[in-house]
Amino acid sequence: MTDLMRPNIASLIPYSSARNEFTGRAEVFLDANENWRDFVGDKGRNRYPAPLQRTLKQKIEQVLGLPTDRLVVGNGSDEIIDLLFRIFCVPGRDKVLVMSPTYGAYQVFADINNVGVSDCPLKDDFTVDLHRLEAICHLINMGNPSTGMHKMLFLCSPNNPSGNSIPLEPIRNIATCFKGITVVDEAYFEFSGKPSAVTLMDECPRLMVMRTLSKSWGLANARVGLAVAPLEMVAAMNKVKYPYNMSGIAQELAIEALGHAQEVYQGVRDIVAERALVAAKLQNYRFVLEVYPSDANFLLVRVEDPNGLYDYLKGRGIIIRNRTSVRGCFGCVRITIGSTMENEKLLQALDDWEVMA
Repeated sequence: MTDLMRPNIASLIPYSSARNEFTGRAEVFLDANENWRDFVGDKGRNRYPAPLQRTLKQKIEQVLGLPTDRLVVGNGSDEIIDLLFRIFCVPGRDKVLVMSPTYGAYQVFADINNVGVSDCPLKDDFTVDLHRLEAICHLINMGNPSTGMHKMLFLCSPNNPSGNSIPLEPIRNIATCFKGITVVDEAYFEFSGKPSAVTLMDECPRLMVMRTLSKSWGLANARVGLAVAPLEMVAAMNKVKYPYNMSGIAQELAIEALGHAQEVYQGVRDIVAERALVAAKLQNYRFVLEVYPSDANFLLVRVEDPNGLYDYLKGRGIIIRNRTSVRGCFGCVRITIGSTMENEKLLQALDDWEVMA
């Protein structure tokens, strides 16, 4: 693992904050140059947060079964993605592999870090083209860390924007075949009912998995992303991340949300049921050409006039995502599954659009 890292990162001596050097209880804290006063209700907001989020990680292990020593908690999954680029990819030399259409942040963070991006497009049904991928891996595996190589391969499962999951067997084969780091982004995992790629980590030493509390756990505003990674990668990410990368407020909210697991899981079941109802009704409209199967909390829908439909719904105060400009998604819109009331408002508006079209 270390041989894949940028040499300056592998040898990096990280910044040591006051809260790294002392953990435990004390009556007087005079080590971090904090203000002794808390002006917003005596809630400890004047104190720096826990840099390694140990209490939160313990709660994550208790509720989600993810081992604390394999966890990195980030300011959203986007921080995790950016950390991976900064740890492994030498700017202007290394590359990553994506499978379009997929989450656009992979490309953006590659561009920010001056890292090239290769693409192995998904098939028309958004499944992985395993024969093409095997051939690509054979070619890109010829690179090496000293002269430049494909350091990471991103798999989004369930995939955004298509919504379908990648089965574990192809993930296992990919992670075994690819010489770099295979990153599986499971942001929508809870809606799928499918097994997690975390179960493959013991047999795939270069595999890491991302999760988030933004979707099923309803904490998009708090920005809580998770990485489940090999120990060497965890150590590197903890060295490179900002010392206090997650606010104490966000940590408290995450712990509180994890204490409502049964409500969250019921909410997931409700969304999955609504997803099936909305998908069935969408298929009855003449302007709908295809509703793609989804394991996420959204539906990708190919329609006759995506631009017109988007503008019409916006005029009705309903915002969906127009994905027609995304490679592989021509004519498509992405619709998040909302509450029953929100879904009914959407379908009523679509009834009216059907009459007008």
